Amino acid sequence: MHRLNNGVGVVHQSSEPWLRSPSQPSGVYNRQGHVHGEFGCDVFNERLMQQRLPKDTFRQFMRAIQSGSQLAHEVADVIAASMKEWAVEQGATHYTHWFQPLTGSTAEKHDSFITPDGHGGVINEFTGKMLVQGEPDASSFPSGGLRATFEARGYTAWDPTSPVFLVRGPNHVTLCIPTAFVSWNGEALDKKTPLLRSMDALSGAALRVLRLFDAAEGVGRVLATVGAEQEYFLLDRELYYQRPDLVMCDRTLLGAQPPKGQQLEDHYFGSIPQRVLAFMAECEGELYRLGVPVKTRHNEVAPGQFEIAPYFETANLACDHQMLVMETLRRVGIRYGLRAVLHEKPFAGINGSGKHLNWALATDTGVNLLDPRDEAHTNMQFLVFLCAVIYAVDTYATLLRASVASAGNDHRLGANEAPPAIISIFLGDMLMDIIEQLESGETKKTIKGGKLDLGAKSLPQIPRDTGDRNRTSPFAFTGNKFEFRAVGASAAVSWPTTVLNTIVAEALTVMADRLEKAMGKSPTPAKREQAVKTVLKQVVKDHKRVLFNGDGYDKAWHDEAERRGLPNLRDSVDALGVLTGRESVAVFLRHKVLSKAEVESRSTIFFEKYCKQLLIEAETMVSLVRTKVLPGAWRHQTEVIDALGASESVEIENPELREEVERVVGLTRACQSRLAVLEAALKGEHGGPAKHAAAIRAKVVPAMAALRQAVDELEQHVAADHWPMPTYQQMLIIK
Repeated sequence: MHRLNNGVGVVHQSSEPWLRSPSQPSGVYNRQGHVHGEFGCDVFNERLMQQRLPKDTFRQFMRAIQSGSQLAHEVADVIAASMKEWAVEQGATHYTHWFQPLTGSTAEKHDSFITPDGHGGVINEFTGKMLVQGEPDASSFPSGGLRATFEARGYTAWDPTSPVFLVRGPNHVTLCIPTAFVSWNGEALDKKTPLLRSMDALSGAALRVLRLFDAAEGVGRVLATVGAEQEYFLLDRELYYQRPDLVMCDRTLLGAQPPKGQQLEDHYFGSIPQRVLAFMAECEGELYRLGVPVKTRHNEVAPGQFEIAPYFETANLACDHQMLVMETLRRVGIRYGLRAVLHEKPFAGINGSGKHLNWALATDTGVNLLDPRDEAHTNMQFLVFLCAVIYAVDTYATLLRASVASAGNDHRLGANEAPPAIISIFLGDMLMDIIEQLESGETKKTIKGGKLDLGAKSLPQIPRDTGDRNRTSPFAFTGNKFEFRAVGASAAVSWPTTVLNTIVAEALTVMADRLEKAMGKSPTPAKREQAVKTVLKQVVKDHKRVLFNGDGYDKAWHDEAERRGLPNLRDSVDALGVLTGRESVAVFLRHKVLSKAEVESRSTIFFEKYCKQLLIEAETMVSLVRTKVLPGAWRHQTEVIDALGASESVEIENPELREEVERVVGLTRACQSRLAVLEAALKGEHGGPAKHAAAIRAKVVPAMAALRQAVDELEQHVAADHWPMPTYQQMLIIK
């Protein structure tokens, strides 16, 4: 390592095998790959645009973003030229329209800036047309019947509300342009287009309510804001690639429990291992350069599990940044000999991973509409927005549950690290008390949190919140936002955010209709106050069944929820079935978020993904057991039988060894017979995607569980040198 006077240098090699050279361009780095001093910027953000664009062009651009209007071609040309100039200065040679198809990941096709000049040379060219619209091949992306395979044309359209950014590699820099992706017919083939539509719908409905309170002065738009926490596991790459189930399915299909899992609860918030901390620091450095405002890092509950969390951002930008977080975790892990695993349940018997979606509403003037303030019982505007969320979650609970449905999340929901599949709302003591006051028709007080005396003179008295938190609630109010805790770790948050925006837009529209009717044509402050009390009282009466502050894991709650009539869609097959229901389709249509065909296509795609994912898992399990587990078990079986024969040949009685032989033989036979059951379950046709998914749930899933039970028990009896894969005990400890 070449030293510089300030004690930092360019990393070339290290005595630690996991420490790799950073992928950023040449410069001064510390040993973790961070840029020394202030982080660089790889985002063509508002500040850079203001510096580089003509003043009039910049004003037109900002006006277009704020109003949602289209940019003139000549303005787009100027922006594109400036963008290209900046990117080329940073080393970029290619650009790509970066989009989110319905695969659940991101997609890109790279094009070079270089264009022949017609005189034997080349020029760097990037026009407004190239910036605004691209034309990728759409034939091989999931369309759920919207497009036939032979109908290949699709369009990417620049989303100017999400800044362009650079992605750097060892020998390349690419300009990435966040875009929407639609078919030749204009139907949405991605997750961004419906999200942007839902944000428009939510803004329009929220502004109606604000106008009723004379609070819309100077407000041009109401924004959904999102902050998505990301839980993930880190595994040693060498061990990861020795597990075909992890490589193919991102989760272990087999594996006996280790003696030490998470029983001691000593990993949670514990000291971060040095290797992991170095990895985290480099991830954060890259994310800062990309404009992703990451804030928090810590150990999670399970061994080998960690979390990264950002600040709040506008929903559209937050959803883009969440995709960048997942990509960065995977990409940077390689440099440290690690593999980031984002599956909801990589290991049985310990906590899985979620992605808590923190959601709120704010005006473009900076007012959080879900902030109750000190005297919440007098803040009628806040109470209207609060009750609108209650209305939305209760009325469209099944749709909200469907938005987080996946084969991976089925392993997690309802377990001790995730909320149950029953959708309910936790409000805390203070808001629950106000809701009860609303139901009675008069709000008189707000519970105060007070102070906590910690009992030691050296410790300060600290303010206590007005209510505790509830980790078992799928939808919890946490001070000035809601936390949707049921989202899976591998999910793109744009889809549940779209659903949440849409149903709250519907609720606000209903509330505005009722308030306008109750206030009459000539509203006065007194009429408004009375109208709000009347409307909110009815909303609370109709929808208070969804409010629950207790233990979501308690069986008594499940019984109570059934008595209340709350839906309990326990798995994805049941949950996804509601997408094409009349109410679900209608709410998307009313707010112009999705057409009926677009809803039906997503239902088909989600069912198909469920089927494909489980079939890949089942076929991987068959291969693992047949080609690895059974041969290893037979080798061990031969050794113990030979040992028993040797004992008996010299007339030594060893009943314990005979018992072990019988146990191993019995478990091996059980594996063989259950393997045959699973192979039989994989055969046959089952009709359309929904029927196929139901058949897999009924036959394949139980057969996989039965086979796993036999294999995991067998693992505990087979000699370590005969077991063909790294065990849980080996994989879960990161050094």
